Amino acid sequence: MHPMLNIAIRAARQAGDIIIRSADSIDTLKITIKNQNDYATEIDKRAEEEIIHTLLSAYPDHGVLAEESGSLNEDAEYIWVIDPLDGTTNYMHGFPHYAVSIALKKGDSIEQAVVYDPVRQDLFTATRGKGAMLNNRRIRVGRQRKIQGSFLGTGFPFKNDKDIEPYLDIFRDIFSITSGVRRAGAASLDLAYVAAGKLDGFFEIGLKPWDFTAGVLLIQEAGGVVTDFSNDHGFHKTGNIVCGNPKIQQALLDKITPHADKVISS
Repeated sequence: MHPMLNIAIRAARQAGDIIIRSADSIDTLKITIKNQNDYATEIDKRAEEEIIHTLLSAYPDHGVLAEESGSLNEDAEYIWVIDPLDGTTNYMHGFPHYAVSIALKKGDSIEQAVVYDPVRQDLFTATRGKGAMLNNRRIRVGRQRKIQGSFLGTGFPFKNDKDIEPYLDIFRDIFSITSGVRRAGAASLDLAYVAAGKLDGFFEIGLKPWDFTAGVLLIQEAGGVVTDFSNDHGFHKTGNIVCGNPKIQQALLDKITPHADKVISS
């Protein structure tokens, strides 16, 4: 195992321990409203502090891009992209679908990825060029070839009201021909599920780098494709994601493209 991945796993597990220890006392936690429908708890902040301490103790010259703390040493060669608790709203309501997401970038290249589900203790990992794993077993994207009958994940554009109507148009075109579309509320874990073949594909508008960076490498290393709504790599800026195996990604894109010019998130 790559030593940087090993450190990321350690940090993710330590953050997961903090999250789970407080899961039964959510009503006592301090909650901050960051934006409309966007929350942070003191657990988000404690978990992030633990992750950053663990990573920078091992690699003090590295930089950080974290959901709660923002950027640190942003000109560093290596940047850790961190979501300490993806799915905070789920966590606040006792809905057991949330994760710790940690990725390492070198320039524009994602080199390491960890998505850890502390409820199920599922550990998704990837190193560039070495494949993707779930609990130390190799994973691959699903084999579904057509959008008809596929099982998909998505996320609502809850931070930008202007994206709701084009999103609903996209959803309407896709939903009726699938076997189901799930909105579980933790994009990093949903992307990990695509990598493991638990979901055939996924699409969402306006994600942030800490939501998707680890999941992108997991999917790519599991044989999948990740693009923006223009079939390019602009998702790093827009946060508009469509992914799956090559057939499903293209089929989703065919449904999304007619509405793409109406989407404004960035």
